[in-house]
Amino acid sequence: MKFRFRSKWAKFMLTIICISPLTMFAQEKSQDAPPASNQTGILFFAIIVLLVSLVASLFLLFRAKKMVEKIKDKKNRNTEQQFEKYLQNMDSSQIEKILLAKEKEKNEGKTAGSSGSIKSVLIVAFTFLATLFPGHSLLAQTPTTKSGLFSEGGIIITITLIMIPILAGIALMIVKLSNMLRKHSNRQALEEADKFAAYLTTLTDEQATAALAQRKAALDFALINNELSGEQMPVDKKGLVSNIETEGYINFVARKKKAQKRPNIDPQLSKLIIWYFGCAAFWLLFGTTVGEYLGIKFVAPDADHLSWLSFGRLRPVHTNAVFWGWASLGMLGLGLYIVPTVSNTALASIKKGWYTLYLINAAVILGTIFLMAGINNGGGEYREYIWPVMLLFAAGVILTLVNFIQTIAKRKTKEIYISNWYIVSAIMFAITITVVAYIPNWQNGLGETIIQGYYMHQGVGMWFMLFTLGIVYYMLPQQLNRPIYSYSLGILAFWTQILFYTLIGTHHFVFSSIPWWLQTVAIVGSVGMVIPVVAGTTNFVMTFKGAWHKVAGSYTLPFFLVGIIFYFTGSLQGTAEAFRSTNLIWHFTDFTVAHSHLTMYGIICFFLWAGMYAVLPRLTGREAPQITVGAHFWLALIGLLFYTIPLMIGSTLRGQMWMQGKPFIESVVQMAPYWLWRAIGGSLMWLSHIFFAYNIYKMLSKNETIDVKELALAKLVQQTTANEKID
Repeated sequence: MKFRFRSKWAKFMLTIICISPLTMFAQEKSQDAPPASNQTGILFFAIIVLLVSLVASLFLLFRAKKMVEKIKDKKNRNTEQQFEKYLQNMDSSQIEKILLAKEKEKNEGKTAGSSGSIKSVLIVAFTFLATLFPGHSLLAQTPTTKSGLFSEGGIIITITLIMIPILAGIALMIVKLSNMLRKHSNRQALEEADKFAAYLTTLTDEQATAALAQRKAALDFALINNELSGEQMPVDKKGLVSNIETEGYINFVARKKKAQKRPNIDPQLSKLIIWYFGCAAFWLLFGTTVGEYLGIKFVAPDADHLSWLSFGRLRPVHTNAVFWGWASLGMLGLGLYIVPTVSNTALASIKKGWYTLYLINAAVILGTIFLMAGINNGGGEYREYIWPVMLLFAAGVILTLVNFIQTIAKRKTKEIYISNWYIVSAIMFAITITVVAYIPNWQNGLGETIIQGYYMHQGVGMWFMLFTLGIVYYMLPQQLNRPIYSYSLGILAFWTQILFYTLIGTHHFVFSSIPWWLQTVAIVGSVGMVIPVVAGTTNFVMTFKGAWHKVAGSYTLPFFLVGIIFYFTGSLQGTAEAFRSTNLIWHFTDFTVAHSHLTMYGIICFFLWAGMYAVLPRLTGREAPQITVGAHFWLALIGLLFYTIPLMIGSTLRGQMWMQGKPFIESVVQMAPYWLWRAIGGSLMWLSHIFFAYNIYKMLSKNETIDVKELALAKLVQQTTANEKID
């Protein structure tokens, strides 16, 4: 079947696709408009559907248009001209292969040839997308009464839940069509490689020795003194410009530098790390999907009436899944790569790594089920898992500690690199705080409150923060290709964090019944945290000194840079919250929620993403698409800002209302628009996680694009070798 595509039809279909979702906003005259809150829910739902539809449509349009232009270009272009273009863009080693093959053919007097054919396929997706959103959309408002269909937010959420499989179907369709396009492109590349190989064998000796040899000499040319001086017109006589390529590239996106090849690591260890990353990505997507649903409930609280889906049960499901599932497995996976690497030795035990993976996944799965069923540990925040479930997690962490210590003990370097100090210490603290938090001996009365403050803060600061800082101390210098600015600053930050962070747990319980002196100790410890934060930030920023230009051309450095910025601002924000005067305003408000997301998401998540994007290409040899990595970065960053800044503003106003003695319900009403922004920001963050999961899939997928030049040369060498054997 011939592939035909005219530009006017492309424009027509794009118009239909883009306009169709807009019918969701169509409004007719109504007798009684729905309440403002319901209009907000409708608008929010429409924005999500519209955004997903537009992204899907533009993606498919771009892929199809690129394919069509490629086909048209090949039809209009002389085949010999295309092959000459390939020859012009070859490097010195590729030309050398051709010359060697021609030399062998000259000696043997043999030539060979092959032929192929070109087939084309595709297009139907555009009309399908257009039909997904007919003119009379479900959200188009018709004359209604106060008791209309959309008078309750629960209806909106129900429709949203119905649309989830539809949107998933759209995503699946995009994947399938992308695979079709890639397979079709690869078929064409195979056929073109056959033709190109045949073309190379038909070149005359004069062409091979003159044109190719001349081009090779140009590429092998090295500058000496004044080649670029003078007033002559710029002519590339010396082969200074190479690898000229405009086809198949998104011109409005800056080209990023590919990761450098590293020595291969143990395939078994590589497989283990990949499984850690895959499970982490799953729990991130699962946990934030639950969080997305909870965010929508702030806009439409009557979404459902099921006890298993109540806010009180789903909230700990969300926090514990991203804490123990996503962040913990992501950190441990990166630790499995870093600890043996900086120790210059093999991991002590691959089996222990697998056992840890099984135990932690089992803990999160069982913990999620128990929480949704209403079986929990009581009111302890972040320790809602019952002790048998948390025991599984603790056992996995203990196995990892033994594994890492055994690995470091047999290191081939004299010193213990600073990353290992941070990582091993973080695991030790994780075991300590878990044991302290779950043993009941000292948790009677106010003792439980004090232990809760200790556990909550040490979990964040001495497990997640300490571990990820260890990751940064290895990955950041490696990505910048320069040493860490100051080893001494790293040690200062390490010991001062251990000294001060272990004291700050109770700064969340200022003006409570716990002893006043203990509250003061927590405040002093919070102020003392300025030392490790400033030391660490200075160390990281000064490592960037002289290499800021590398940020624009890197996949990973923007993630590191954002993480460093939030490490400084978010940590000092925690110090600002600790004072008694600020507690009066911000405590018990959503300001704490904004702060926790600013730190856990802005610091921990961005550092983990940076590490994964740096390590996975080394394990698989494949990189994620540049456009989707960029989409992940910007959606996550913008979503985080949309989430946190409105909450901080609204919470400050809310705290002032409480201090003025205004009724509580007035503060709830005032927070409504800020909670809407929270839902929008959370939706963008959740969407970025879908891109992240897709990027993980692309880095693990074995589907590769065929290089016509390399394949043709391989065929040429293969033919020449076969001819030699025959002779």
